[in-house]
Amino acid sequence: MKSLSYIEKITQYQQQGTPDPYRPVEEYFQCQVRQMGSVMLPMLNGWFVQDADELATYPNGVVAGSLKTALKRCPELVQPCLSRFAPEERDELIESNEQQFNDGVFIYVPDDVKVEHPFQIVSLVNSRDNLLVQNRHVVHVGRNASLSLIQCDDSIQSGSNFLNVVTEISLSENATLHYYKTENKEADSILFHHLLVNQEAYSLFLSNAITFNAGYVGNHIRVNLNAPFAETRLYGLYLVDKQQHCDNQIKVSHNATDCKSFQLYKGILDDEAKAGFHGHVVVQPDAQRTNAYQTNRNILLTDKAVVNTKPFLEIYADDVQCSHGATVGQLDEEALYYLRSRGIGERSARKLLMFAFANEVCNYVEIPALKDRLSDMVQRRLNGELTICDQCLLHNANHSDIIFPIDESKL
Repeated sequence: MKSLSYIEKITQYQQQGTPDPYRPVEEYFQCQVRQMGSVMLPMLNGWFVQDADELATYPNGVVAGSLKTALKRCPELVQPCLSRFAPEERDELIESNEQQFNDGVFIYVPDDVKVEHPFQIVSLVNSRDNLLVQNRHVVHVGRNASLSLIQCDDSIQSGSNFLNVVTEISLSENATLHYYKTENKEADSILFHHLLVNQEAYSLFLSNAITFNAGYVGNHIRVNLNAPFAETRLYGLYLVDKQQHCDNQIKVSHNATDCKSFQLYKGILDDEAKAGFHGHVVVQPDAQRTNAYQTNRNILLTDKAVVNTKPFLEIYADDVQCSHGATVGQLDEEALYYLRSRGIGERSARKLLMFAFANEVCNYVEIPALKDRLSDMVQRRLNGELTICDQCLLHNANHSDIIFPIDESKL
C-alpha cells in the first residue's frame, strides 16, 4: 500500500486552524515512565502547547520548543536543517506536510553538549472531528554532542484522524542520538511518519520504533551516511491484530567509506492483520569497507494474517560485508512442547514464547526506565490488556500494574 494513494484521502479531513486554549498538560497526560526525568514537549491536535515561552533556551545552550516560533526567532539555526530530502526520497505526502504543517518541535543541541535528560515529544489527539494533523519536527545534534529523544503518538479521545508527520534529524561529526518511537492509536486512524536522518563522520544514530495499536501505520525511514565511520542501528517491533496494518519502509544509503548499518525488525500478527517490511540498503561505489546487515522476522498467529517482507541490498562497491534475511512462520512447536512438558499451560506457554521473541527489540533501549516500561507494555499487549480503549497506560496514572510474570531464564 503506497503512501501516494492516500494523498486524495487527506481532503476528507480538516486541520485545526488555531491551537486550543492552554490547559496544563498534566490535566490530560501523565507519563508513567518513572524516574526518567524527561523534558516534555507536548503537541495537542497538531499544535505545540506551552504556557510559558514557546521556545526555551536552556543554560547549556540547548534550544527547544515550537518550530514555527523558531523559524521566526532563529531561522539561521532552523533553515540549514530543513527540507534536506533528495528528490527520490520525496512523495506527495511530504510535499503536503511542507506546505501545510500546523507546527512542530525544534530541538537544537550545540557542539560539545551532552544532554543529561531525554526530551519527549508527546503528540496527542483530543477531538471528535475527522482531524488532519501535519506536524514537522526538526532536530540538530552538534559536533561531539549527544541526546536521547522519545516520540509518542497517542490519543485521549478522537474520531477518525489522519496524521502526516515529518521528522528531520541532522547529526554532526561524532554526534550521538538515541531515538525512541511508540505508536498507540485507534483502529480507524491513519498515521504516516517520514523520518529523514543525515549523518556526518563518526556519528551514531540508534532508532527503536514500537507499534502497539493502529489502524494503518506507515513508518518510512531514510538514513544517509554521508561521511566515513558513521553508524546507524535501526530496531522495530509491531504487534498488530484485527484488521490493523503496519508498513515499514526503510532505506539506508552508504555514501562514504567505513560506515555501518544494522536493521532488526520483528512482528507478531493476529486475526486478519497485515504488515510490510521493505528494507533497502544502497552501497555507493566509493563506500568501500561497508558493513550492512538487515533482518526481518515475523510470527503469524492465524492463517488470515499476512506479511510482505522484502529485504534488499543494492551494492556498487566490492570491499563490503553485507547480509540480509527474512523469516515468516508460526510459534516453534518444539519449544511450545518443551514448555508444556514442564507443567506450563498452552496459553501461558504461547505468551512466553511471544514475549521472548518480541522483547529482544526492547532490550536495545538504552534508557533503563523506558526499557522496563516498554517490556511491561509488550506483556500487556500480548495479554490483551493494552488497547486504545485503555487510552494508553503510559498516561493512565491511576491504573494499577498488572503482573504477568515471565522468567526468561527458563526459555
